[in-house]
Amino acid sequence: MKKIINTKKAPKPIGPYNQGIIINKTLYTAGQIPLLLNEDKLSDGSLEEQTHLVMNHLHEILKAGGMRFSDVVKSVLYLENMDDFQQVNAIYAKYFDEGYAPVRETVAVKKLPKGAKVEISMIAVDSD
Repeated sequence: MKKIINTKKAPKPIGPYNQGIIINKTLYTAGQIPLLLNEDKLSDGSLEEQTHLVMNHLHEILKAGGMRFSDVVKSVLYLENMDDFQQVNAIYAKYFDEGYAPVRETVAVKKLPKGAKVEISMIAVDSD
């Protein structure tokens, strides 16, 4: 059975999709960009601040689905500029125990929604 996950503690979707969906104990999150909560605009903070904001959005979606970062098995990072990789990677790494970090892809893209510099999506599995 499919369960829709949406929380007011993360930005509402900017299109016809949900923040997350759980199927068979697996939570798939929509990609998150550094949108300000309850606003339809990007944070104008530094790349580091924007990455923390994205990770916070993902934390809230995981929490709404009854999961944590330790349940994440895969992430995809989309960067507007691969030169930002080290900065984003340093922030991202703070959210995971290195021994149990998920698998991941990092992809440079031409453009992200609303002109964002970073977008991250995740897949988490409830192992209980």
